[in-house]
Amino acid sequence: MTHDPPASIRVAAYTPDLMDRSKIAAAAPGCRFVHRPEALVGLAGTDVVVVDLAKKGVMDVLADVAAGDARVIAYGSHVDRALLAAAHDAGCDEVLPRSQFFSRLPQLLA
Repeated sequence: MTHDPPASIRVAAYTPDLMDRSKIAAAAPGCRFVHRPEALVGLAGTDVVVVDLAKKGVMDVLADVAAGDARVIAYGSHVDRALLAAAHDAGCDEVLPRSQFFSRLPQLLA
């Protein structure tokens, strides 16, 4: 059973993995996928930003992304506790291990 987010929720994401993109797109139709993490900084008209912490360059801009108005949800490997903690410290609203992120994605966007 899928739960579509309310039409008013505008989602942007940086996740180069095509399988991840398809899962996010299913939960957030109309999600705007960017090709570089820097494109998320100051992105206007976005309510929620989703980032894959495992991708190069994300941590370099994460604090700037989190300083914006959008709620920031980050996900990464459950074994990389230091990276998850660094994302939390950078100001992300939600930081989740990958498996929890995908299992809770519809609720996170509700």
